[in-house]
Amino acid sequence: MSEPDLTVPELRVLVAVEEEGGFTAAAARLGLTQSAVSHAVRSGERKLGAVLFDRGRHGARPTPAGARAAGHARRVLRLLETMPAEVRGAVRTAEPLAGPLRIAAFRSAAAHLLPAALARLTARHPGITPEVRIVRELGRGTAGEVTDGRADVGIATLGGSEPLPGGLLSATVVTEPYFLVHPVGHPAPRTLPLIDWMENCGSYTRAWWAEQDWIPPVTVDAEDDSVVLSMVAQGMGMAIMPALALMSAPRSVTITDLGEGRPTRGVGYVTTRELVRVGWCGS
Repeated sequence: MSEPDLTVPELRVLVAVEEEGGFTAAAARLGLTQSAVSHAVRSGERKLGAVLFDRGRHGARPTPAGARAAGHARRVLRLLETMPAEVRGAVRTAEPLAGPLRIAAFRSAAAHLLPAALARLTARHPGITPEVRIVRELGRGTAGEVTDGRADVGIATLGGSEPLPGGLLSATVVTEPYFLVHPVGHPAPRTLPLIDWMENCGSYTRAWWAEQDWIPPVTVDAEDDSVVLSMVAQGMGMAIMPALALMSAPRSVTITDLGEGRPTRGVGYVTTRELVRVGWCGS
């Protein structure tokens, strides 16, 4: 006889323990006793046939199986939240959307793409409450946040060689070119040291980058594109940056077209099929 499915309270416990990093903090968040949380975790582990958390003096750390289980649990809980809207929408197609919309976006997209889009969305659906988190577009990036159930929508860079995680849908909103950025008035900007940041030069630019014999090794590697711009403005070097990152460039830098064949990257959204059906995304 197979084990029964996890219950909704057990799903909530798995998410709370993973996010809080311990049974005691999860119990406080959920208004439960620590023994109730421990029992729910043990029940989940028995039903799933895997150890979900490594217990220790410093709390509870999710195992790979636990991290995956918590991600699925978040998505199931979100589906339960959106189910009433989907059911009502099947009866009344004009049913307005309402509630929180969790968005994960990388910094320049959050600063320059989201405000206008959210203004239009909330004007059309005043009941929506956007919740925006800045997530670095590294590794699994914003798409990973959607996969793990931490976000309903991810504003992501698209078009690279890495496929989206299974079960996600995407659409490109804008395709932005890359430019050479350098201090104003420099006679030979391509001879300057290169300043870069970790989120730059994704798989969509690597082939072009490798063909440019004038691009030197990175001299300064910063964490944020705004820091790169500040360093270029101070005359420390040049950078190769996408258009979104340059929308607030200071007057002390020059933005130069890289010419024919310049690299581009797509920026758009990723979400789940379920949220598209509900109508949260694509509005």
